[in-house]
Amino acid sequence: MRKVVIDDAKLNTVMAGKKLSVSMLAEIYGVSHSRIQTILNSKTVTPICAGRLADALSVDVTEILED
Repeated sequence: MRKVVIDDAKLNTVMAGKKLSVSMLAEIYGVSHSRIQTILNSKTVTPICAGRLADALSVDVTEILED
């Protein structure tokens, strides 16, 4: 399966704008804190994972992907 790259700066900007911590994002996404840390640290994720992250943040997926 093709992978996509999460842009750390964009993700952090969105999270800051929504005043979300990593723990809060994990709860919204529906995984443990350690699992969301693994996802965020890997940066390269499946399109489904990127879409779920975007949904959890209530943004379009293009707002968190590298250009």
